[in-house]
Amino acid sequence: MFKRLAARLPALFRPLLLLPVLAMPLAPAAQATEIMAIAKDLKPGENGLPAPLDKPLHLSVCLFDILGKNGELYNRAKDLVLIARRWNVYTEIKVFTDERIAAENFKAGQCDAAGISTLRARQFNSFIGSIDAVGAVPSYEHMRILLKTLLDPKLIPLSITEPYQIVGVLPVGALYVMVRDREINSIEKAAGKKIAVLDWDKSQAEMVQKLGAQPVASDITNFAGKFNNGQVDIIAAPAIAFRPMELYKGLGTTGAIYKFPLAQITGSLVINRERLRAKLPDLDQKMLSLRAVALQFMDDFLDELFTYVDKLEKDIPAKYWMELTPDDEKRYKEMMREARIQMTKAGYYDPRMMKVLKKVRCKLEPSKAECSMNDE
Repeated sequence: MFKRLAARLPALFRPLLLLPVLAMPLAPAAQATEIMAIAKDLKPGENGLPAPLDKPLHLSVCLFDILGKNGELYNRAKDLVLIARRWNVYTEIKVFTDERIAAENFKAGQCDAAGISTLRARQFNSFIGSIDAVGAVPSYEHMRILLKTLLDPKLIPLSITEPYQIVGVLPVGALYVMVRDREINSIEKAAGKKIAVLDWDKSQAEMVQKLGAQPVASDITNFAGKFNNGQVDIIAAPAIAFRPMELYKGLGTTGAIYKFPLAQITGSLVINRERLRAKLPDLDQKMLSLRAVALQFMDDFLDELFTYVDKLEKDIPAKYWMELTPDDEKRYKEMMREARIQMTKAGYYDPRMMKVLKKVRCKLEPSKAECSMNDE
């Protein structure tokens, strides 16, 4: 019974929504209004920071922001651009309201880098692109350890799939299932319901059909409207989407949010190494020095970031949250583990990242049964 449900699980317990954010090699950023305050003491050549580049480095970044130049991500990126100028780095941001177009422009060589969702970035590097695996990062403390682990120089080669490399990852928050009717309180009761799936990820539609539900092709720009208008019964989203996308309209008086993180969704910064090496021949050396510096400041940045995410989650009215029973929570965690194993075998997740993620989980919870197993 468990194995059959585990095979169906990914359709409901996968990142059906990903809000991409810009991630920089230095460290994850906090709220846009706090970036400059946090970075005010970052000065080239001081406190272990690298000196400015000998000559100006001009970069272009294709950035997805659903609100374009009016969006918070774009405004955050502009602050980061100002900070980078201290190191003689000048960045042109090309903002797109369609993530697909942002990724395609990057792939076509129109930009040196791209700020997109990690799910979308998987096409450029499957190792880092597998971070958002279902149930693989149970909490923000696990995510903190993972981000530090990814700064290990030994893992750098795994982040490269020439000519591309994912050089930064920024957490957006936990992904939660949201239903228009709280009677849909189990995976079994999702059968027959309409579930939003990414229209460019055909495997999601296939998995939803295996669940016995109806996949509804959607994207980041229209999934909320479909949920709010009753065109779909189920979506998955982080807290950051709740108010901007007015998801409370879809929840209404009968809906609910499972208080159970399905995954930790993230955004990634992808670079084209060929284009950057032409401008910066010692690219790898510079990247290595930035990663070393990142360790000095990461905790402060993550403290700010997770405080912000926690505030967003607490800002969601308590009436919407639906607790799972301890037995159901335990059952779903095991089902997610089996689902990860199956999806890894199917080539969806990178097995090397699955091993890293397991080590992170077992570092915090070494007594877990999975820590004595070797099937993941």
